[in-house]
Amino acid sequence: MYAVIGAGPMGLATARNLDKYGIPFIGFELNADVGGLWDIDNPHSTMYETAHLISSKRMTEFTEFPMKEEVAPYPHHAELREYFRDYAKHFDLYRHYEFNTRVLAVERDGAGWLISTRRGDEVSTRRFDGLLIANGTLHHPNMPALPGEFAGRLMHASEYRTPSVFDGKRVLVVGCGNSGADIAVDAVHHASKVDLSVRRGYYFLPKFLLGKPTDTLGGKLKLPRRVKQWLDGLMIRTVMGKPSQYGLPDPDYRMYESHPVMNSLILHHLGHGDIHARRDIAQIDGHTVTFTDGEQADYDLILMATGYKLHYPFIDRDELNWPRTAGAPQLYLNVFHPEYDNLFMMGMIEAAGLGWEGRNEQAELVALYIRQLAAGAPSALKLKEIKRREAENTLDGGYAYLKLDRMAYYVHKDTYRTAVHKHISSLRGDLVRTPEPATGAA
Repeated sequence: MYAVIGAGPMGLATARNLDKYGIPFIGFELNADVGGLWDIDNPHSTMYETAHLISSKRMTEFTEFPMKEEVAPYPHHAELREYFRDYAKHFDLYRHYEFNTRVLAVERDGAGWLISTRRGDEVSTRRFDGLLIANGTLHHPNMPALPGEFAGRLMHASEYRTPSVFDGKRVLVVGCGNSGADIAVDAVHHASKVDLSVRRGYYFLPKFLLGKPTDTLGGKLKLPRRVKQWLDGLMIRTVMGKPSQYGLPDPDYRMYESHPVMNSLILHHLGHGDIHARRDIAQIDGHTVTFTDGEQADYDLILMATGYKLHYPFIDRDELNWPRTAGAPQLYLNVFHPEYDNLFMMGMIEAAGLGWEGRNEQAELVALYIRQLAAGAPSALKLKEIKRREAENTLDGGYAYLKLDRMAYYVHKDTYRTAVHKHISSLRGDLVRTPEPATGAA
């Protein structure tokens, strides 16, 4: 019997593939329903009322379970919550989960894992043959220390739910990733003043080009990496201009070497003076913030849109092959432990355009590996050796990704999916010759 932690998109894809390949498992979910962070009523969600998908539905959905035609190209979070509930019902996944259950601790026990959980007042410890961790990557806030003491309200983007929190306030948003840009735009319509503090340049992409979702355009013609970076960068500058034209720093890296911001409204409001660009924070004294260019301003609320950290509090990071100096565990394909054959980090991956289908492919690969390793298939034994040897292979496709913790598990989509498809094809080939379902042995 295997254990799956989490019932968000990755947890559900994992459950679907384990069930598909006849691998027995129990799922644990902290919330009362599926959907993970996409369920805004989940007390552990980081969702906010105005949030929409930042990639288009056709580039994000599960291939075997398309979103409804009437759903907008960039769905609202409520539609996505419904989508995941429908997915779980369609594939009969609810029966596998224990909801309202917190995983307290995970420890190795010989060849298996002891997992302690709490549901209400009941605490139990059970032994499992294997463990698949799918509790998500965007729930534990990265909250850097600020230089000085702020007298107003300090909050992280993970706490943000509704723009009414900005009513009449002087607001400083720190950071300009996708959430930071969304929230700053929300604040424009409620706050008395909105400033945006950034220390690094970003590439800003519109959600639509030529009336179509931007991420659905191009890709048919495979270009050399540098040519694609130059050509796409030129196109974006032609359409959007340079960030410095809006008062923001220009990126000091090439296109796609960090995740782009899918938001053109932030530039619209900067250009209209609704949002004022600021540099990095140098000092805070009461309500007054001094920036690195010497400018000062007073604020009532500072919202830190500074991203998230990987967080697996129930297991020792040494078990994850996670060096203290690394931003993420060192795993083959970001999922396979080099030594353990029964521990998998599901969904610890980011890539432009990967979507949930790319993660579903990851889940299918893991399910096939579990089944075929139990059957002694040559393809599984070969993958076992590869994962031991190539755990530090970044699959970056030659892109010089920024050396940041949030980019530590970033991969190049095509390079990653090619590797995954190759292993899936090999394991499926052996499946024909070794059709017995897995017994649950590690």
